[in-house]
Amino acid sequence: MKTFDELSTKICACEEALNSKLDGSNGKRAILLCGGTGCISSNSLEIKEKFQKIIDEKGMNDKVTVNIVGCFGFCSQGPFVKIYPEDTLYRLVQLDDVEEIFEKDIMGGEIVERLLYVDPATQEKVVKQEDINFYKKQKRIALHGCGVINPENIDEAMGKGAFVGLKRALSMTQQEVLDEILASGLRGRGGGGFPAGRKWSFAYATKADQKYVVCNGDEGDPGAFMDRSILEGNPFAVIEGMMIAGYAIGATEGYFYVRAEYPIAVNRLQNAINQMNEAGVLGENIMGSGFSFQAHIRLGAGAFVCGEETALLNSIEGKRGMPRPRPPFPAVKGLWGKPTIVNNVETLACVPYILREGAGEFAACGTEKSKGTKVFALGGKVNNVGLVEVPMGTTLRELIYDIGGGIPDDKEFKAIQTGGPSGGCLTAVHLDEPIDFDNLVAKGSMMGSGGAIVMDEDNCMVDVAKFYMEFICDESCGKCSPCRIGTKRMLEILTRITEGNGTMQDLEELEELGNAVQTNSLCALGQTAANPIMSTLRNFRDEYIAHIVDKKCPAKICKNLMRYAIVQDKCFGCSMCAKMCPASAIQRTDYTAPGKKLASFQIDATKCIKCGACIDTCKFAAIEKQ
Repeated sequence: MKTFDELSTKICACEEALNSKLDGSNGKRAILLCGGTGCISSNSLEIKEKFQKIIDEKGMNDKVTVNIVGCFGFCSQGPFVKIYPEDTLYRLVQLDDVEEIFEKDIMGGEIVERLLYVDPATQEKVVKQEDINFYKKQKRIALHGCGVINPENIDEAMGKGAFVGLKRALSMTQQEVLDEILASGLRGRGGGGFPAGRKWSFAYATKADQKYVVCNGDEGDPGAFMDRSILEGNPFAVIEGMMIAGYAIGATEGYFYVRAEYPIAVNRLQNAINQMNEAGVLGENIMGSGFSFQAHIRLGAGAFVCGEETALLNSIEGKRGMPRPRPPFPAVKGLWGKPTIVNNVETLACVPYILREGAGEFAACGTEKSKGTKVFALGGKVNNVGLVEVPMGTTLRELIYDIGGGIPDDKEFKAIQTGGPSGGCLTAVHLDEPIDFDNLVAKGSMMGSGGAIVMDEDNCMVDVAKFYMEFICDESCGKCSPCRIGTKRMLEILTRITEGNGTMQDLEELEELGNAVQTNSLCALGQTAANPIMSTLRNFRDEYIAHIVDKKCPAKICKNLMRYAIVQDKCFGCSMCAKMCPASAIQRTDYTAPGKKLASFQIDATKCIKCGACIDTCKFAAIEKQ
């Protein structure tokens, strides 16, 4: 495609082709399979190959197509198979289900009801994706096209609107594009929430012979997979967003920094770059506009600190991934000393939507100060684990209960950790708080990149704080002493408390250290490192006191503060627990419970290593944690 007219013609043709594929007007049935990392690990590629083998054997290639698409989001129910034009969604599909789906649905037009999603509240089977509660309150902007298009096919991407935003941007002045982004209210989705338009404006205003756009795909939060799923599901949108940013600030080169642990995302991203170069929408003098842009990929080694933009820039340059002092900020002096804007994957994925649909359409979604949507990786103690994109202002209650389906086994909700390892833990009193950048910070947490880990009554909040501090200590680059030393001292105190050796003085020291690390650390990793501790101290101080004063862990998680005991009136004397005990800590007593034939057992606390083998073995629920 050498001109805008040719691009428009191609987009129209691709849109018609994609629509005819989905509505069946091309005379074919379409089988779509989730090709996200989670479903691939559950054999979705093998399932696709089996479908294709059956199609080939039956000579039905002119009647049925089968393709891999991006993440459907509902990860706990994958692998997914979707049949068009009926829009039937099958979940938890296994290799053994393929022949039945093909014979009954594809050949016979009969729905395989056992593979439909069952609403847990009504016990009704749901045929269409849009009718499942998990999806009803979602709105896909950053995830546009994911679960619909083949992420390795540029034509399908164009059928879903790819490059419409780029075409419009290249018909505008740079300032007009900047104004559009500013008017949209788009804020960075990587954690800080800084207005994207302002960042771009700083780089635009800085004069230089070369400028760069960098996409931060170094997603290091435990349990986070938002950026990975976007890159796997629609890499074309992220590249398009980078190009629009490049045009706006006057950059001609962009770098994707993606962790090497994301091979599927990296491969699909590289494939998209290659196809865009071949199509003429990426490269030199794009469609005769005079604008040139090249995209490159750099792999990260999985260091959490490289999610910080200046550490990331050092890594791209071949240096050790350590933060730089600011100012100067990257928009003024960034990659190789040139003006650079750094946005994460989700931020850039929103840009084509803004240029395609208009700033007003994006700004109409969300809250006054937080526009658009936010993608969350919802995990932990929640029924519906998966990838969720909701309008800003959605409450935590809606996220956890309406979309997430509540807490498994009807247990009590205790907390939700937002913002990754540097975020805070919010409680039940915060469930009706709207999710936006400023409100979460005001409540002692943060948006972060979008991790959302739910905890129930069985979680120990002191242990949770210790887990995140262990992660922070491991990932600290060590450049500045407040973070390098302060986080280790905080971890030592938390370890003492969870082992039953803490004092009330430790709580004062934790707060003092936390404030010192927050105030004096060089980068955002250190400045937010104490958030899990400070938020749990504020919201769950009674648990800290129980560990210190009562020498008990209310959640019965901390090994040194709990013990296993056999309830002798429940014990049948079967001896299975004693046989499984690796420490020989369980002996038979002289006591036989009423109604039982054999003498009960007891656990010697001095020998018990608290491995839990006994409680896992007992069929009579006669062993409990105390």
